[in-house]
Amino acid sequence: MMHSSFRPVFGSKPVQIRSTPKAVTPFGGLCSLFEFFNKIGLASKLEEVMPFTLTSPNAIPPAHTLMAFLSSVIAGAKRFAHTDWLRSDKVLHVMLGIERFPGTDTVRNLFARFTQGAVEAFWRPLWRWLLPLFESPKEGFSLDLDSTVFQRSGQQQGAAKGYNPRRPGRKTHHPLLAVLAEAQCVLHAWLRSGNTSASRGVSHFLAEALRLLPAHWKIRCVRADSGFFAQELLGFVEEKALPYLVVAKLTQTIKRRAAGIGNWTEVDADYAVGEFFAKLQGWDKERRFVVVRERVSEAKEAVGRKLIDVPGYTFRVFVTNRTGDPLDLWRDYNKRAVMEQRIEEIKAELHADGFCMKDFFATESAFLAVLFTFNLLSLHQKVAQPEAGYRQPATLRAATFLGGAVLGRAARKPVLLLSEAWGGIKKHIPLIPLIPRILVWKIPTSPKLESAPPDPLMFCSI
Repeated sequence: MMHSSFRPVFGSKPVQIRSTPKAVTPFGGLCSLFEFFNKIGLASKLEEVMPFTLTSPNAIPPAHTLMAFLSSVIAGAKRFAHTDWLRSDKVLHVMLGIERFPGTDTVRNLFARFTQGAVEAFWRPLWRWLLPLFESPKEGFSLDLDSTVFQRSGQQQGAAKGYNPRRPGRKTHHPLLAVLAEAQCVLHAWLRSGNTSASRGVSHFLAEALRLLPAHWKIRCVRADSGFFAQELLGFVEEKALPYLVVAKLTQTIKRRAAGIGNWTEVDADYAVGEFFAKLQGWDKERRFVVVRERVSEAKEAVGRKLIDVPGYTFRVFVTNRTGDPLDLWRDYNKRAVMEQRIEEIKAELHADGFCMKDFFATESAFLAVLFTFNLLSLHQKVAQPEAGYRQPATLRAATFLGGAVLGRAARKPVLLLSEAWGGIKKHIPLIPLIPRILVWKIPTSPKLESAPPDPLMFCSI
């Protein structure tokens, strides 16, 4: 047997290098995640709604290819080419139950088959299937809207010059997202052209998002930044009787009205709140504005915009149809900051902006696949480790999914041998019982189904 050796960085004794026929993996910790996938029936659902069929007997089933892509994203892939990392991981192939792991071209070809109709036929039913598995708070969800920028270099469809704070003048895509804050779950998303404004088409976007919600869920409040300060959004949410809280653009009219407030309620030495009502040009009605005034201090940077007429203060202005105290509304909106964190995780840790193809709907489908992965990870940790609270995808990858393992056999059955150095089986069974918790977890059902009385005809004899 050929072997060699190397000298450690610290120490003098050489370490031998040899080959082993045993299959090994650095992702043995994915066993609990894959058991969760089995619990919710993910594989069968992917096969059920997949809009493509392949006739070649040698073709890899599309559901297998998509699962391979999702696994690659979880493992840390940043580009389509990185899916090849897992092609030689025979242990992972056994854990997934697939005979052949698709190459980069196979994965790209799957997404290239997606048209607009295929996106609607595949991803929307998957969302409707996954969402009811999350628990809904009694008071309802906070629905946060935001957009982000995906840098592009090339001639991809939809890539255009638009708002781009980091690289002005370069082409981008401009996705729009709706996030359920309490669930850490992406409710809906669009991939849009780079020259699209934040609020463009937002009423149609929200209409689609609301149709994805389970019937027994409710929205506690719609929250958005100043990019969505427009009659289109405000009129739509009012028509749907939804509470909203949106940052106002500081136009001259709003600046003048904010500066003219005389009845301020002092919160502390630095903050005060006030309000006024106004009907702006192009609006169909008068609306309530809540204003937060902050004293400029050398001790910390004040958040907000300065008004020339009122030196020494910064101002933040919100428009709302809620009747609560201005201080409570301001504190409520501040919780929306987690939306920025979720977008940063999706981009920096799951690399949603890295899977780009020339065709627009191929790119959008890859984008939705990453968001679907994010939702799966969010639900998984709520089931397996609820006491740990929310953990970012990169934290889950390092703390749970990374773990050396060797593939063995016992009585002709495959056995996954988890390395003790990475926590071994204790990490997934007795101490932090990930798999047992997943197995005993009861999938939520609609309250209507739970409370429905039994049919008396079921107990009648014929």
